[in-house]
Amino acid sequence: MNLTEEEIRKITFDVLSELGDKATPEKVKEFVNKRIESTEGGDIKLTLGDVSSGRVILTSFGLNHPGIVAGVTKALGDNNCDILDLSQKILGDFFTMIMVIDISSSDKDLKEIQDEMSKIALEMKIKIYLQHEDVFRFMHRI
Repeated sequence: MNLTEEEIRKITFDVLSELGDKATPEKVKEFVNKRIESTEGGDIKLTLGDVSSGRVILTSFGLNHPGIVAGVTKALGDNNCDILDLSQKILGDFFTMIMVIDISSSDKDLKEIQDEMSKIALEMKIKIYLQHEDVFRFMHRI
């Protein structure tokens, strides 16, 4: 069965709501896996309001060198992603950057953009992580 990212996100939100304060990363993973297995090919119905924004959080870090911001922002621009906020800091020889990005205008989905950012990270010898805003919020709530 192939679930879309939105369907998996819906299942995750339902599990988080059910677990409440008892939610741990391990429990959430276990319950989401069980819920996905139990659908046995059945459709997950999304209702208006279940689908969240196209905002994602990009975090990157590594040894500083010229062109990091330019390379990352060019790749995002080429994919029609809108940078909503950006924070960048040099700590000695180390570079860190956090971005809030809207990918809703992009022709590519989150996975495709993640794959492209992985290529940029490899070329620039840095680490880049891209996760949906909702996943980021819930991971840091737990």
